Amino acid sequence: MNSEQPIIVGLDIGTTKIAVIAGRKNEFGKLEILGFGKANSNGVKHGQVLNIDETIKAIKQAVENCLALNPNLSFNEVYVGIAGHHIKSLQTRGDIVRDNEEEEITQAEVNLLINNQYKTYVPPGDQIIDVIPQEFTVDNMPNIIKPIGYSGVKLGANFHIITGDKNAIRNINRSVEKAGLRTKDLVLQPLASAAAVMAQEDLEAGVAIVDIGGGTTDLAVFADGVLRHTAVIPFAGENITNDIKTGLGVLKSQAEQMKTQFGSALANEAKSNAYITIPGLRGMPAKEISVKNLANIIQARMSEILDFVTYHLKQIGMDHRQLNGGVVLTGGGSQLRHLIQLTEYVTGLPARIGLPNEHLAAGHIEELAKPTYSTCLGLILKGYDDFENNRKVFEKNFINVEVPGGLKKAQEEGVESEEASAEAQTPARQPLKDFWSKFKDGIIKIFAEEEDSHLQ
Repeated sequence: MNSEQPIIVGLDIGTTKIAVIAGRKNEFGKLEILGFGKANSNGVKHGQVLNIDETIKAIKQAVENCLALNPNLSFNEVYVGIAGHHIKSLQTRGDIVRDNEEEEITQAEVNLLINNQYKTYVPPGDQIIDVIPQEFTVDNMPNIIKPIGYSGVKLGANFHIITGDKNAIRNINRSVEKAGLRTKDLVLQPLASAAAVMAQEDLEAGVAIVDIGGGTTDLAVFADGVLRHTAVIPFAGENITNDIKTGLGVLKSQAEQMKTQFGSALANEAKSNAYITIPGLRGMPAKEISVKNLANIIQARMSEILDFVTYHLKQIGMDHRQLNGGVVLTGGGSQLRHLIQLTEYVTGLPARIGLPNEHLAAGHIEELAKPTYSTCLGLILKGYDDFENNRKVFEKNFINVEVPGGLKKAQEEGVESEEASAEAQTPARQPLKDFWSKFKDGIIKIFAEEEDSHLQ
């Protein structure tokens, strides 16, 4: 384990689940997962904390589950994702005149320029969450991505400022603090998801990241390696579930199960002669649900969400020429069947599913490579971005915590085995494989128990 790197923890407070993941970068720059826990979320609606007590309880449960997997783990600071339809963004411009035009521009001057933007006027009741520099300018030289090392009289930049409702932010911070943790930073969820599923070449090619969660759909648009636009669309997976519940006259738990097991985002792809049998309540006869009708409901709501995405792209003048990377779908809602085809049809752009596995070290828990955990893993990567750019103070006395289940040892042997002969590696790896499989079985059991509880 690379003991020079801090342990960073991401906390994703979602509408349907609360997830906690602790990770540390290894010597190859990949994330090794040191702990993982999740819990059902009952106090959050459309990305906003409405019931603080329920949210505190869920955060504590998720943390307990995380520490149960790795008792040696200890943390009190977390990077927290924020979303909700109260999130807004605006573009600003800032400049500073330098004291000595002959000297090279330093990081301190860039930080001063960024910090000045926190004085930007925002409407009463809102507060600035993040200030993201876009292109810098030095005197008459435009479109500079990293101005450090340049010299000149005036340093300026265009900024993307993200704001949120003070009460919504206060509720998140209060929930985190009452759960015994401290918020290291609030990160806009689509930016965290982008960090998890994107590589630098994707951002330069131009891409729209659509994170379909439980309560909101978050949009982040990048072009030429720069963030161009963010938006929060107040429709997502929960809305689809509620539409199914109302439209087909079933329980919410049944609607959720039908959506994930039999749902399709394209009605034309659903079989017209296929039916789902729903058990009746308290002696009532069983109900037959048409798979075609289910797909019609899902397609109608999902098309509405994608129409909002198209609207935002038109508003900022982004088309095929600027978005060569197309649309990248992530979040739990992106796992719907045939959603890629529907997205390409509605937006007219190529689409794919964004998975966070590119940044994960080998041998990670398979469950974490799903789009559902993109935001949480992205929060850890955002934390490392702060650490590597000296944006925040991190503990220097890092605790030496091993990956659970002897995974690190297995990974090290996996690297060595590329150079070793097949005979040499077989006896050594077998017991470790068994050990790790038991650890994974424990994880699988947690998810299986949760799915069983939905079925009842």
